[in-house]
Amino acid sequence: MRQITARQEVWPIAGSFVIARGAKTEAKVIVVELAQDGFSGRGESVPYGRYGETIDSVLAQIDQVSDAVAAGMDRTKLMDILPAGAARNAIDCALWDLEAKRSGIRAHILAGYAQLEPVKTAYTISLGTPKAMSSAARTAAKRPMLKLKIGGPDDLDRVEAVRLAAPKARLVVDANEALSFDDLVRLAPDFARLKVQLIEQPLSAGEDEALEGYHSPVMLCADESLHTRQELAQCARRYGAINIKLDKAGGLTEALALKHEAEVLGLEIMAGCMVATSLSMAPAMIIAQGAAIVDLDGPLLLAKDREPGLTYIGSMIEPGSEALWG
Repeated sequence: MRQITARQEVWPIAGSFVIARGAKTEAKVIVVELAQDGFSGRGESVPYGRYGETIDSVLAQIDQVSDAVAAGMDRTKLMDILPAGAARNAIDCALWDLEAKRSGIRAHILAGYAQLEPVKTAYTISLGTPKAMSSAARTAAKRPMLKLKIGGPDDLDRVEAVRLAAPKARLVVDANEALSFDDLVRLAPDFARLKVQLIEQPLSAGEDEALEGYHSPVMLCADESLHTRQELAQCARRYGAINIKLDKAGGLTEALALKHEAEVLGLEIMAGCMVATSLSMAPAMIIAQGAAIVDLDGPLLLAKDREPGLTYIGSMIEPGSEALWG
């Protein structure tokens, strides 16, 4: 028998994190711990209001399956009884960690990767005035990639201001569903001129059928439109890249399968995250291997990360230790 516990943790954000849907000053996460045979496995997830999740609803989902998990349920069965989301992610990642600890085999090896390579992450510039975003970009100008949150009438001014402040950085813009199709058609040529490499989720997830047949001068990436393999074929008709997040996929198990099928379809991979600690980023490092874009900067946005955490050297992330996860 296993013992399972789940708890909420609150991690203050350095300043605030602002996107088109609003702002927050702290990251609220769920941590699941599984204990068996003297070993302990952990998983972390972020309940996300955009998908109808709250701390209480996710804890309730975990509680509903706790007896089955304690009795020895595996990751495959977990996918059958819980929908994709934060609850399944926390349990799934804890199961991976527990298996690694009990077997003495690192999780990335269990996942089919002989070793983990360091990766370079994008760094997020929160939505703000062009002046404020320019200032933030100037401070971060030496980072190799900046991800800009947009979503308003001054979007072109924002991107132009950031490009001037960080002329050498690769740029990704993330609209978080805030643009209309007309906005996208109007802005995309200028974004291409400013050497933006990717536009993430420009339209609402429920209204992105307009992208079929549209040839954007900047590659488009699905985020809110893409959770699991279930949406993959549809997204492949509308986007050139997908953002894989463990909280959307409902864990590393589905995320690995999603990555494989997306690569078969020729889609570019972005390894993304919610704002969370290194415990959330560590399993996502497996998805980040070979990804075209890595966006695992969650701990960099916090006032303080958990210890031990991942080692960030500038924008370079070193693979995590066994003590952290996997």
